[in-house]
Amino acid sequence: MSAPLPPALRRYAGHPFWQAVAILVLAYVLVVWVVPLLPGSAIVPKSVVLQYMVTVLVGVLIYVSDSEARWTRFKEPINAMLVEPRLRVVRSGVLTAVTAVVGLVAYGQVKTTVAAPPNLRSIHPAPPTEITFRGKSITLTGLENPLRQHADSLPTYLAEGKQVYYRNCLPCHGDHLDGLGHYASGFNPLPANFQDNGTIAQLTESFVFWRVAKGGPGLPREGTPWNSAMPKWEDFLTEREIWSVILFLYDQTGWKPRTWEKAESGGAK
Repeated sequence: MSAPLPPALRRYAGHPFWQAVAILVLAYVLVVWVVPLLPGSAIVPKSVVLQYMVTVLVGVLIYVSDSEARWTRFKEPINAMLVEPRLRVVRSGVLTAVTAVVGLVAYGQVKTTVAAPPNLRSIHPAPPTEITFRGKSITLTGLENPLRQHADSLPTYLAEGKQVYYRNCLPCHGDHLDGLGHYASGFNPLPANFQDNGTIAQLTESFVFWRVAKGGPGLPREGTPWNSAMPKWEDFLTEREIWSVILFLYDQTGWKPRTWEKAESGGAK
């Protein structure tokens, strides 16, 4: 059996205020330091960290305020810090710390930075003529969406593409396919806005297939320095699922994919 906590620690552990502080600290540590260590994870963007912390804070406040007795106990340390003479040093320290933090944040927003000029980035870099998809060689040049050859089955493919989109693409590209999903603000550049006539409306479906299948890691050099955060969807989706979600994108936005004849006559790649 573990040794019992000392009376002082037991008092703090059972107090709603210190419970709330411990939960907030634990949540921050988990999001900032533990989550990036998980397999397949990456550093959590600051905007996403802020969203998680606000969510945790709201949950903590709901918990401590659902009972009048708990809410009263929760406010005790705050009231004591603000009014009791014996805590004058603590009060002064908190006031100084808050002022310093606000000042540092304001300074960080207005200070000038010296940085090298960015490299020119191609929004739609030229695709390769051929790619390998799960060990299968696919020639992109002249390739059309094979699902369009089965007109009778298009409703089925569109329904499948809709499911693929809402299960995988919605958080970034949004419910309206406008690049304003829940996580969009955490990325630079923002996820593609498929409603804009400068994205899929200018592309062949084989180009879109390449970008979805290979994601950000598959971008060529001219696609940097702001690589797309999109993962390699060939690791998660089948070839048919990618083609079906491409059908869904064009169907929902009302755009028509560029044909190879138009792309060649217009000089686009």
